[in-house]
Amino acid sequence: MDFSLGEELEAVRDLAREIFTDRASPDRLRAVESSATRVDDRLWGDLAGAGLLGAVLPEEAGGAGLGAGGLCVLLEEQGRRVAPVPLWPALVGALAVATHGDPSLRAQLLPPVVAGTARLTVALEEFGPADPGAPEVTATPTSSVGEGVHSAEGAPGWCLTGTKAVVPAASGAGHVLVSARTASGTGLFLVAGDAAGTTWEYAETTSHDLSGHLTLDGAPAEAVGAPGTGVVDWTVRHARAALAAIQLGVSQGALGHAADHLRERQQFGRPLATFQAVQHQLADCYIEIDAMRVTLWYAVDALGGGTSEAVCESAVLVAKWWAAEAGLNTVHRIQHLHGGIGVDTDYPVHRHFLWGKQLSSTLGGARADLTRLGDTLAEAVGGTAAS
Repeated sequence: MDFSLGEELEAVRDLAREIFTDRASPDRLRAVESSATRVDDRLWGDLAGAGLLGAVLPEEAGGAGLGAGGLCVLLEEQGRRVAPVPLWPALVGALAVATHGDPSLRAQLLPPVVAGTARLTVALEEFGPADPGAPEVTATPTSSVGEGVHSAEGAPGWCLTGTKAVVPAASGAGHVLVSARTASGTGLFLVAGDAAGTTWEYAETTSHDLSGHLTLDGAPAEAVGAPGTGVVDWTVRHARAALAAIQLGVSQGALGHAADHLRERQQFGRPLATFQAVQHQLADCYIEIDAMRVTLWYAVDALGGGTSEAVCESAVLVAKWWAAEAGLNTVHRIQHLHGGIGVDTDYPVHRHFLWGKQLSSTLGGARADLTRLGDTLAEAVGGTAAS
């Protein structure tokens, strides 16, 4: 496969790298980590002003139509600098609305996202060993006309009940896209962040993000696409690919810190980088990062269409597994290569370790990814044999 980015994606990468490098300085990161929302609103405005928030969205929404490829390029650059902005939940949610929402919903939600004046987030996880593709939150129709049909007054056609865990960047999100089960299958539902029947309990994550546990008690909602048509599976796949892209960037950023440190730090009159044991550790990191990159872009290619659902699901799960397993291995090794300074919270590399740890368990850890991959492959083989 040809993994070159092409001119448009290279332009997104270069512009994003310049903005993140300039804005996400260690001093700025420390200031945001102690803020009320844990989100760098100034950086968010810069990304919007540069057109990067809209780059992934369709042209009719004011974007550049770069889709999953543009999203992953942007997230990789964010991960390099561990920049505290909620790109993945906001843009995965916006892509879901752009792909599956009706025209009126797209017209309402997407222009403010592109302009940076409104944010979405996604609620895909629940407490316990729940599969993100099989939610326990329930959605019931409120209209007697039929599932998802609005009344003459325009009232939402659904109400949601249950609890969602660790909703990312919950503070400041105007709407939440919630996965839920219905009588006709799983569906994705739009809920206002302050709607009646919603209760938030905020919780700090390992990466200093301020997430929220969302309790829904008959909360009014609007369906994004028809339940039972695979919208949740589509959204979870894109979320997994997004997480793999951030983890790739986090790992590369950590490796850059290690290279700088080991060139400068000396032991027995020699730079630490010249010791064979250190070189072996760095080589392992390089190999795992390269595997993360290859599997991510194979998954992005599969998300672009032209493959079966089973192939697409498998490709994304492989990328997610590498991100969870190899990403955590990489940031763990690199923290150790820094010695005592690696756990100093005033030294930048510790943030890469915290982000890598958080990302490795989001939407399930490596073991869960491997189990789902095995189930997907077994179903594919069983379906082929049956046919």
